[in-house]
Parts: sequence; structure tokens; C-alpha cells
Amino acid sequence: MSTPVVAIVGRPNVGKSTLFNKLTGKRISIVEDTPGVTRDRIYHETEWRGRKLLLIDTGGIEPRTDNAMLKYMRRQAETAIETADVIVFLTDVNVGMLDEDRQIASLLMRSGKPVVLAVNKVDRVGMPPAEFYEFYQLGFKDDPIPISALHGTGSGDLLDVVLAYCPDDDGNDEGELDENIKVAVIGKPNAGKSSIINKLLGTERLIVSDVAGTTRDAIDTALENEHGKYVLIDTAGIRRQSKVDDPIEKYSVLRAKLAVERADVCVIMIDANEGITEQDERIAGIAHEAGKPSVICINKWDLIEKDNNTVKEFTEKVYQAFSYMTYAEVIYLSAKTGQRVDKLYGLINDAYEQSRRRITTGILNDVLSDATARVQPPSDKGKYLKVYYMTQIGVQPPTFVIFCNSVELFHFSYRRYIENCLRDTFGFKGTPIKIIIRERGEDSGK
Repeated sequence: MSTPVVAIVGRPNVGKSTLFNKLTGKRISIVEDTPGVTRDRIYHETEWRGRKLLLIDTGGIEPRTDNAMLKYMRRQAETAIETADVIVFLTDVNVGMLDEDRQIASLLMRSGKPVVLAVNKVDRVGMPPAEFYEFYQLGFKDDPIPISALHGTGSGDLLDVVLAYCPDDDGNDEGELDENIKVAVIGKPNAGKSSIINKLLGTERLIVSDVAGTTRDAIDTALENEHGKYVLIDTAGIRRQSKVDDPIEKYSVLRAKLAVERADVCVIMIDANEGITEQDERIAGIAHEAGKPSVICINKWDLIEKDNNTVKEFTEKVYQAFSYMTYAEVIYLSAKTGQRVDKLYGLINDAYEQSRRRITTGILNDVLSDATARVQPPSDKGKYLKVYYMTQIGVQPPTFVIFCNSVELFHFSYRRYIENCLRDTFGFKGTPIKIIIRERGEDSGK
């Protein structure tokens, strides 16, 4: 289930950023300083009642203006509306309802998206001021919600209504596509993402259906052939963050990251002519940190002058740059000529199956016992690490919990050693695996 996207929109100076900061300030969960992951200022992930939400902050909307900056902000907000699953329309009780609020309300109603109307700066507890009731005239389905973005009052009521518009965790809003392998094709602009999808579709010519692009991605296309059933997700190219100045471009990056989140497998496209760049590393890191199995595709291989060592040398460069995901298979192909494109299906299928693989606890602990016997657990100042047992608690990615006497003694290097033992024994080719260390007595499900 994808994380619902919630856009906060409204006129300038109604408190959108204050609300955004209040809702995300203590519950931000985007990882910083990890391979490939950067933090955008326009959106943050938060959590409410056990559900994750991705909040988008926007510039104020001025429906009628000749000011270039205000037009720019309006365009940004309109793109956020298109991207969002639910919209929070923020107004200001101190100013009262203005004609601009009516125009924005009309814009939001035409979008067809669920809208939650919030009236900000209601700082008094109890009965809202008389000006609050003016906002009923905007005609939204739900009652306006009085809040104080500054103090946080009413924010829980607001998020409760937002969640009511989000699909249930146990729901299935993808219907017949549920059994398909969802494949996100990601990479820099012009790396060949659309070309590879077009080649896959054009070669097989067994398209089941064209699924209208969701609000998050350009196009999802369902495909069935002798290799299996797939949903191919084409995404906007991801540029370096320093080059992402246009808000429309920023949202294309957001959409690409959301595509990775809802994918089962990621195909990372790299331009062989350009070689492996720092931005390629960042993009691969997005898939890795999301725990997604991946295939690394070196595209435009037909344009490279080759000798007997070219593939070996390039592969070494790939794994040197992507040191955090040496589990991923590398394939050399040409989206233009179709060279080796058909082999991509097998790698996608294998990575998907490996990410769903389960190992029984008994077999896992046989491997763990052998690993600790071959390499003794570390110690520090006379205190020795004791490793008790290991069990698998999840898939996609395969997730394991190891119980021991001291989390602090379980050094990163020993965790990596155990991971390598798991890979040597069970494979897990193409997928990251997650290892959680717990002291005995802690809840293994957390």
C-alpha cells in the first residue's frame, strides 16, 4: 500500500508552513545521510494513528495576479493538487472568508480530489468565533475544522478526517493488478527509461490494458506475456537536487520516489556513454533504502567500443560505486536495438521471488550456529557478545531479527558478516535484506 500524499494549500500567509512544521516536526521519518537519499524541503513523511502520510507544503495561491512570483507559487500549488490523494485547504479565521478563498475552493472542487477544509488561527479553546461559520459557505462535504497551527490544537481532528479519505491498509485499490509484478523504471533524464518500456511493449505486443496514469506517476502500463504479468511504471528522470529548481521538476522527483515505494522491483537505468555518475548512485540509493529488489541496466551498450575485458571492468565500476547494493544483478542492453532486452524479464522475476523468500527458523539457526562457530562474536573490555537465535519476521525485503545479550556489542561488521552468510547459503540475489538486532526479552515484531 502506497503512502497517501496530502497537500496543504491556501492563500499566502494563512499558516500553511506553520501547520506543515507542526505536523512533521516531531515525527519526521525520512532518512538523512544515507546512500542516494536526499531530503527535499517541500515534503516530509509523518505518521498518525499508525499510518504514514506524505505531507506537501506549497506556496500560497493567488487566483488572479500579475506578479510573476505569485504565478510561480500558484503553479507549484496546482501541481501539488494534481499529485495529492487528499487536499487540506487552509484558511484564516482572523481575515475571514475572502473572494480568493471562494476561487480556490472552486479550483479544488474541479480537481475531484477529497478536500478537508481547515480554519486556522482559532486559538481559543471552546466555541469558535462567529467568523468561523462563514466558511461553511464554501460548500465542502465535511464541516470546517477549527485549528491552531501555531499551538497544534485541532490537528488531531484534522488528521483523523484526512485518514478517513485514505485507503485502508488491508484494502486493495488496485484490483486485478494485485497479482502483477510492479516494476518501476528509474534513472536520470535521457537514460532510456521510456525507451526500454516501449521496447518491452513493442516487442511483445501483448498489452492487456493501458491504465490511466495515477496522480503520482506519468503512466502505468499492464503487460502479460510468457514471462509473467507486470505493471511497468515509467517515471520522470531524477536530476541532481541542485538542478531541481522548478517546482514542477521537484514534484517529478517526488513522483519517482513514490513510484519506487509502490514498486515490487526497480529497474535502474544507467547511460553507458556517461558512465556511472554521483547522481546514479543517489538514484540507486533511493531503491536500496526503500528495501526494493533491483536490476541495474547499463543502456546504450551498442554504442560502446568493447574488448574482452569491457564488461568485467564496467561491472567492477558499478559495484564499486554501488557498494551498498552488490546484491543487484547487472545487465548490459540496448533499448534502441532490443539487444538482451528479453533477458530483463528473468532478472526481474528472480529478484521479485528472492524478495519474497521465507526461511524456516530451524534452518536459519543452523546457519547462525555455524557462522558464530567459524567467526567468534566480538567482545569489548571482557564482555562477550552472545548470539541466541534468529527468526524471519517479514518479506519484501526479507527481514530477520537476531536476539543477543547486548545490542552495543553487535558491531556493524559482524552484522555484515551474518548477512554475507545468509546470502552465501540462501542466495537472496537481487534483493536487499534487513537484519534487526534485539536484546533478548524485546518484542521481535517491532
